Amino acid sequence: MEMQLKKAIDLRQRGHHEESSELLIKLVEEFPDHASINYQCAWSFDVLGEESKAVPFYEKAIKLGLSSNELEGALLGLGSTYRTLGDYEKSKSIFLKGIESFPTNRAIQTFYAMTLYNLNEHSQAMEWLLTCLIDTTTDDEILRYKKAIEFYSDKLDEIWN
Repeated sequence: MEMQLKKAIDLRQRGHHEESSELLIKLVEEFPDHASINYQCAWSFDVLGEESKAVPFYEKAIKLGLSSNELEGALLGLGSTYRTLGDYEKSKSIFLKGIESFPTNRAIQTFYAMTLYNLNEHSQAMEWLLTCLIDTTTDDEILRYKKAIEFYSDKLDEIWN
């Protein structure tokens, strides 16, 4: 089973998405309660652009219990998938769980900002994005204005007289 799972992941990494997905579907049929297989199967559906098929596999993988590294990826994947399917409230809930569990993961925070945008929470979305930008950039021109960007990040709607 482990060798087959590694083979499926390798196939996906090499761009053989259909073949990888077929192998993962067989594995999940044979080992329905294996968290990692469910997670990898969900990921494969996402790669194929079949997001609605990915959801139950993400949900089951998370419920069954994943390693920390896989849980981080599954929360990002499920939150992003919900967002692309237009289920913004579920997306927000998953991303908040991800942010709570993995507070330094900037990818989760960035995808969360996209969900906030979709929920018309534009100010909060911009605050998250600006904070991610300031905390991760090495661009000297942006860093020159770091204090100002940090200051204004949660005050974008204020008008200064």
